[in-house]
Amino acid sequence: MNRKYLGYLFEVAWILPSVAVPIAFLVAIVITAFVVGIAVPGNVGRVDPKALSTTPPFDKPGLRELAPGRYEAVVTAQLFNFTPGELEIPAGSKVTFIVTSRDVIHGYKIENTPINMMVIPGQVSRMTTTFDTPGEYYVYCHEYCGGGHHLMAGKIIVTPAKTASANR
Repeated sequence: MNRKYLGYLFEVAWILPSVAVPIAFLVAIVITAFVVGIAVPGNVGRVDPKALSTTPPFDKPGLRELAPGRYEAVVTAQLFNFTPGELEIPAGSKVTFIVTSRDVIHGYKIENTPINMMVIPGQVSRMTTTFDTPGEYYVYCHEYCGGGHHLMAGKIIVTPAKTASANR
């Protein structure tokens, strides 16, 4: 082989991956956004974190049934717990989580679901998921919030559809 042709092959060997890698990243982003349903939590408003006990819907945190199979879970985060700490939901339910913090930045991550929110004082975050499989789903804070951070956890109990109660 002559040198000119060999140089051309080496150049092509570098150009193809430099084009293929960004295209692969773009495809991965499109798949996660539209096929898998992973999304950025929506900032749906602001509230005064000092007045959460008198500001709807955070004045009554908990689970509310909006329609058959559709629920809204209002959750507040504060040093070092979530209110409510435990929710009971029937399997097959679509649940919208509405979350804010009273004090410092927290995280709200539900294992084995796409729910993963940064919880900022006064910022209202909202995400929706469907719980198809009965079982226990652990909730934990993934943002360091102080000395008791490792104790900040909760639980979602997904029961078979006919035996669930509304809220614990």
